[in-house]
Amino acid sequence: MSAAVAAAAAAAIMSCNSARSSGSSGASRSHQLQKGLLLPSPSPPSPISIPLPLSRYESQKRRDWNTFGQYLRNHRPPLALARCSGAHVLEFLRYLDQFGKTKVHSENCPFFGHPHPPCPCSCPLKQAWGSLDALIGRLRAAFEENGGLPETNPFGARAVRLYLREVRDAQSKARGIAYEKKKRKNPTPQQQQQKLQTAGNGTYQVQQGISNGGYVVPRNALSDEAAVLGVGDVPVFN
Repeated sequence: MSAAVAAAAAAAIMSCNSARSSGSSGASRSHQLQKGLLLPSPSPPSPISIPLPLSRYESQKRRDWNTFGQYLRNHRPPLALARCSGAHVLEFLRYLDQFGKTKVHSENCPFFGHPHPPCPCSCPLKQAWGSLDALIGRLRAAFEENGGLPETNPFGARAVRLYLREVRDAQSKARGIAYEKKKRKNPTPQQQQQKLQTAGNGTYQVQQGISNGGYVVPRNALSDEAAVLGVGDVPVFN
């Protein structure tokens, strides 16, 4: 019986010493951390989300929207977007003419209707019709993307459409350039068959490239991508 009591007493003494040593080591580590002797264990890095870059069209549309908003703030008196009408859009388009780089000959100019004048003249520089037309298209989309209703979109007003048509006709006569939209022709059955064959060849090249451990981009995919990236190339200030 005395041997069992002695063993129990020895076990209690060992557990007490172990608790004291762990407590002292924890206090020592905390003291060292406060003094800066030990560095805390690094936390796992958080995933970084990298936003996708905007396309040229989206970047240009954002710049156009910011420019129009600045114009409304500088308006005298300042104009709220909710009260903006087609008349205010026309004021904005006429305001942009001072930044234009397109020579528009007057009717009294000897180079009126001349596409390539031999020498400079004193006719004013204005915004080209193509730039204004593309600008209105981007602002019309930006208005609805920012909460505007299609039926109250000032960039789609009838007065704006008529103004753009007048600018197109006047610049066409003054510059001797015909602005005509190319009519889209319906493809013939032979062209449709050739397009399907081209698309099939491109798909086969992609599958073959993946199976061989590589990646082959078909030529028709590059042409389609170039067509998408070509949207919005027309600058605001030409």
